[in-house]
Formats: sequence, C-alpha cells, structure tokens
Amino acid sequence: MKKSSALVVIILGPPGSGKGTQAELIAGKFNLYNLETSKIIESKVMKAQKGEYALVAGKKYYFSHEKELWVKGILCSPPFVSFLVRTKLQELAEVGRGIVMSGSPRTLPEGEDIIPLIKKLYGAQNIRVILLELTPEQTIWRNSHRRICELMRHPILSTQKEFLSLTHCPLDGSKLMKRRGLDDPETIKTRLKEYKERTFPLVNYLKKQKLKVNKINGERSVEDVHKDVLVAIK
Repeated sequence: MKKSSALVVIILGPPGSGKGTQAELIAGKFNLYNLETSKIIESKVMKAQKGEYALVAGKKYYFSHEKELWVKGILCSPPFVSFLVRTKLQELAEVGRGIVMSGSPRTLPEGEDIIPLIKKLYGAQNIRVILLELTPEQTIWRNSHRRICELMRHPILSTQKEFLSLTHCPLDGSKLMKRRGLDDPETIKTRLKEYKERTFPLVNYLKKQKLKVNKINGERSVEDVHKDVLVAIK
C-alpha cells in the first residue's frame, strides 16, 4: 500500500476536555475525516442484535458485553476497539484522506496496536498529537452538565451561563438531552479513573515513538484552546 502524505491529528484528554469540539473544528479547517471512535463504538454496541459479536484474533467479543462496559463508563475491550479503528484507518489511507482522532487510542494496548499502523500508513512526520489538560474537578463539572442533541448528537457543554437555559441545539434545532447513565456523577468518576489508569499512560508511549505531545490548557474558552491547537498543528 502506498503511504499517504495526509495529516493525522490525535487528540487526547480526559472526559469533557473538549476533544470532540476541537476535532470538529480541525476537521473543517484542514478538510480531515473526523474519526470519532466513540460514535463508531456506540453505533455498533447500542443497536447490536442478540448474540452479535466481532471475531478478533480468534476471540469473540460480544457486543452485548461491550455495551455493558460502555454504559458503566468502563472502556471497551482494547482488541475490539482496535479492530474497528484499524478497519476504518486502512479505508481512509487507501483514498489518501487525512484524519483527526479524538477518541482513540484510549488504552496502551490500543496505542501499541494503532500507532505503528498510523505511522506506516501516513508517516510519523505527518502525525500531530494534542493533549488537552483539565482538572478532575472540571472534568466532573463539565460532564455532569453536558447535553447532546437528539438529531446529530452535538455535545453542548454548559461552560457559560447562557447555555444553561438552552432547550434545543443551536446548530440543528433538535431537543437537547443528557446521555443517560454515561454522564451521571458516579459514572463520570469511573470514566475519570479509567482515563488516569488506562489512557494517560499513552503519553509516555507516544514519546517513546518519537512523537511530540503538545500539552494545551483545556480549561479556557473553545476559541483560546483552538488557537493553541492550530499552533501545535502547524
């Protein structure tokens, strides 16, 4: 397979740090495919048929089990996630499409599986890594106030008082709702623990892979964070 020269942006950060928002902005500005791992997983497990599974390296990963992990705030099985992501990465590289990733890799095993593939498909020189930093207190507050719209599932973070009174999405007009279970305070604490123990170790791995990790303060406005993200990418 011919190596693509397109750009790859990987955004890491705790829940509520603005990964999805920045990914949307970056995708639009650089004409990248927004590879939202969470949406890929959600579409697979939330509508799965009874007994449905993915066969990865000879092992069955049942969608019903992955769904149980998902709704509890526990990260899905790394081989299962890697399988979904690898398939999509190869499709995109084949047509020379650049990508921005805001939900993968989320664990060290996923990183060890996916990062070498990305380097092979796109070249290390075309990879940018962004780490959005957020305090645990802000993570819990932001996620407990997060709502999404029914139609396009745009995330609406109540980081400003005027957003608290919104009942409909300002982008598509559909009704705003909370993600039942996933953004409950106790589930958020579980997700934060998962991030610290299973996602954050990726930072050292990426450094060992000779990839620069650009740390950015994610507690500021979307605009201010985006300005620093653009500097890191360019």
